[in-house]
Amino acid sequence: MSNGRPNGSLPQTKICQFKLVLLGDMAVGKSSLVLRFVKGQFDEFQETTIGAAFLAQSVCLDDTTVKFEIWDTAGQERYHSLAPMYYRGAQAAIVVFDITKPEAQTYAEDIGLLFMETSAKTSMNVSDLFFAIAKKMPKTDSQNLTHSARNRGVNLQDPDSQPAQRCCGN
Repeated sequence: MSNGRPNGSLPQTKICQFKLVLLGDMAVGKSSLVLRFVKGQFDEFQETTIGAAFLAQSVCLDDTTVKFEIWDTAGQERYHSLAPMYYRGAQAAIVVFDITKPEAQTYAEDIGLLFMETSAKTSMNVSDLFFAIAKKMPKTDSQNLTHSARNRGVNLQDPDSQPAQRCCGN
């Protein structure tokens, strides 16, 4: 019986690697979110991140494995000057914030950004968030991309959304 592949080989899987950064104020749950995604763990008393922490996790989509290099940046003011060093070259960013700030959803919807409410504590939508980002990433093998293409980033805006209207004729 033939499966349509030479010598019964397995289907080819593309591997794409992307740098993803977590941004946000201190104590909003950046580390908790990434630890829930990478290790499936939640610690009620998560220690404060110093500078940045690096973790990696892969997401499998059909014939593509998306490998995320995840940089969890510190939210304290004293580390803000280091932040550009950590998010330089990132293709995606997750902005983590306190859900009691409802203007964020409106802002994201106005400019067509991906918005998803998550909970690291209950695991609600954590994997869904990373899968949604993985689906929006270009599926060209990142090993073959030119340096400039890798550093351009990815537009995570909904392609069907209309740009926000600017006030005052701008």
